[in-house]
Amino acid sequence: MKKIFYVLIISCIMFSNSVLAQTSFSTEILDDMQLQNHISEIGFRILNANKIDRRMIFVYDKKNVKIKKEEGLTKRQIIIYKDSIKFASDDSEIAAFLAREICKSAESYTGPWKGFVSAAQVKIAPKRYEILFDKRAVDFMVAAGYNPLALITFMNKAYEQKRFDKISAHNLTSKRLAAVYEYIYFKYPGFLANNEYINNESYQNFLLTSIENRKKLQEKVRSGSKERIRYE
Repeated sequence: MKKIFYVLIISCIMFSNSVLAQTSFSTEILDDMQLQNHISEIGFRILNANKIDRRMIFVYDKKNVKIKKEEGLTKRQIIIYKDSIKFASDDSEIAAFLAREICKSAESYTGPWKGFVSAAQVKIAPKRYEILFDKRAVDFMVAAGYNPLALITFMNKAYEQKRFDKISAHNLTSKRLAAVYEYIYFKYPGFLANNEYINNESYQNFLLTSIENRKKLQEKVRSGSKERIRYE
């Protein structure tokens, strides 16, 4: 009897562990599915709100990669990797990432050879398009009901600051942040007047590190100048 009793106990323990393992595994899958569905929902909301009649899909990938493939330009498949989404703290910051990628992907539909030439130009010379796409992303976010200041907080957390950009394929992140701030300042001042991100640590850090660039903006406002500001 004792042997049977022990066998029953061991069997129960093994069954319980198996159920727990299955539950844990199912929960992990469900979490990824929920995240994938949430990302797709935000992405499609941006497309629909801006009446972007070009097909593209949104993919969450758990892999962390150092070199990002521009699949948005070739397959119109916008991939948001785990090492990118970890910097997003709310839906507006996820929208900020997706809106920029949507700009690139939409560009791949325009021009000769069904957009092949445009896609190649964006891929070869990204610096030329970066600030343009940043500003366009702001418009996309606002139209979809997201706070464009989230583009600033997300970029400030996720994009590194290099020393120079004269011989680089990319602009300094500080220049891009200043250009986004200026664009919001003139076109969507209400978001700055009622700033939901004013106590956000990333936004406060942006204010701290952009003092000189914002002084240039204030000087432009005071003087009424129409010249383009050379941000650093």
